[in-house]
Amino acid sequence: MIFNNVVINVLDPDDTDTVCGLLQECADLSREEPGCARFEVYQSQSDPQQFFLIERWENQQQLDAHREAHAFKNIYIPRVLPLVNRTPHPSDLIG
Repeated sequence: MIFNNVVINVLDPDDTDTVCGLLQECADLSREEPGCARFEVYQSQSDPQQFFLIERWENQQQLDAHREAHAFKNIYIPRVLPLVNRTPHPSDLIG
């Protein structure tokens, strides 16, 4: 299992709703991809400009394939990334 968590901070508060909608679209599409066991988007209650992507993939090959899929290449990279700072956290499950 591959666990990938990403912290996203929207740069301009005026773009928060746009980013939220795009992340929801990405999540819906990503959940349909082979090997996606979990893909959730959370928005912070204390800082609405902060989002968390919680992903779980069956293996590295399927995560790599996700990075070539429509949601990542045609929505996330060109439409989300210019509006945010992001910090990926590949993670290990410890409990």
